[in-house]
Amino acid sequence: MATSVNAEGDSDDAAEPQALKITAASSNPKMFTLPWYQPLASWPQDLLANLPRGISRHVVRFVHVGDEVYAMKEITKQMAEREYENLRRLQKLELPAVTPIAVVTGRHDRNGEPLEAILVTKHLKFSLPYRALFARNLRPDTAERLIDALAVLMVRLHLAGFYWGDVSLSNVLFLRDADAFTAFLVDAETGDLQINLTEGQREYDIDLARTNIIGELMDLSYGKLLPGDVDEIEIGNRLVDRYHSLWSALTDTDKFKPDEMWKIEKRVNKLNDLGFDVDELEMKTTEDGKRVLVRPRVVDAGYASRKLLRLTGLDVQENQARRLLNDLDAYRASTWREGEDLEIVATDWMREVFEPTVRMIPREYRSQIQPAQFFHEVLTHRWYLAEKAGHDVPMAEAVKSYIDNVLPNYKLDDKAISALLEEADSGVIDDDSTYGDDDGYDPDYDPDAVVWSH
Repeated sequence: MATSVNAEGDSDDAAEPQALKITAASSNPKMFTLPWYQPLASWPQDLLANLPRGISRHVVRFVHVGDEVYAMKEITKQMAEREYENLRRLQKLELPAVTPIAVVTGRHDRNGEPLEAILVTKHLKFSLPYRALFARNLRPDTAERLIDALAVLMVRLHLAGFYWGDVSLSNVLFLRDADAFTAFLVDAETGDLQINLTEGQREYDIDLARTNIIGELMDLSYGKLLPGDVDEIEIGNRLVDRYHSLWSALTDTDKFKPDEMWKIEKRVNKLNDLGFDVDELEMKTTEDGKRVLVRPRVVDAGYASRKLLRLTGLDVQENQARRLLNDLDAYRASTWREGEDLEIVATDWMREVFEPTVRMIPREYRSQIQPAQFFHEVLTHRWYLAEKAGHDVPMAEAVKSYIDNVLPNYKLDDKAISALLEEADSGVIDDDSTYGDDDGYDPDYDPDAVVWSH
């Protein structure tokens, strides 16, 4: 439950609060020790976490608050409260978005001049903005994998009735997920959660996403961060195709003959392969009784990750969970234990295989890579070593080779981070010029919103 803390003398009737007010989803006493009387851009360096930020219209800083790292965004009061509420609702629906922590209003400087509100969210550990990913040595198909992750995120949000209104790579954080990525919404200030979205609302989000992504990729290309053979327009079109393909797989109605009911299991298995679990199917016959209409009613993401969580307690991304489950199956077969309960085998696999491997992550990289991602990449590296050598390679040898030859690619040096931070701050503009004197964006008066009803 959210809590609201007012400093003495605050008045709910005042147009502008005259004392600090913190509305928080959870309590952290260290929040009260922060210099709220200073503009966020001038906060002391010893409070700040040196992490790469994405380009934003607003001042954003990562701040150490006790043992946590929070993202702070300086923004108008109405926008902060709106985005905080949107993120809380997305959190309750267990959708991939950053976790809201608090809204801080009633800020004034030492001279009593009002300061903008601050939205506080929890830093998504191990995540990176897209520009930081391209600052590293990545595979040539990185742009395509990011687009695929964004398509999945958009479908999940749209299925839940969330209209985004500002889709772009800049408003997403990415986590590595085995050989793919998982996308998390990080900017919800223009969003709106409804019961269901119209086709016009969904198509508007898709078209906006395509336009923004093409522009962002062209900007990367201009900065020589994008491989020369990447076609930015083709990547933008890929998002549209991937979105429509996934939306169709999750929502279309199939027609089967009464003696083709086995195809229902095939449909469910296909959705499982896409990473979605089917809780309910709506089934009815046609008027002539010659066809059975089948349509998923409740579809939830995370089929493999929930299975792994139940077996091992590991909470990881979907593709990471698949890879770990595959290794668990290989371990079960290699130890001749197919007849044993999988829960018992999983306990031994954790103790004998997974935990000894991830304990070898060097200390300086433990904030750079997730244990599950490290394990996946070691397995991939081990396979390449074995193929080159023509025989199996011991796990310990593969781990050492991976740490020496591959893991250093994860580290961004201070120079690269400084360049990213300077670039991120270059996008900051004055909020008053952006939103006018009404202190916020109102979707009810958005001229583009007319497409929603079509």
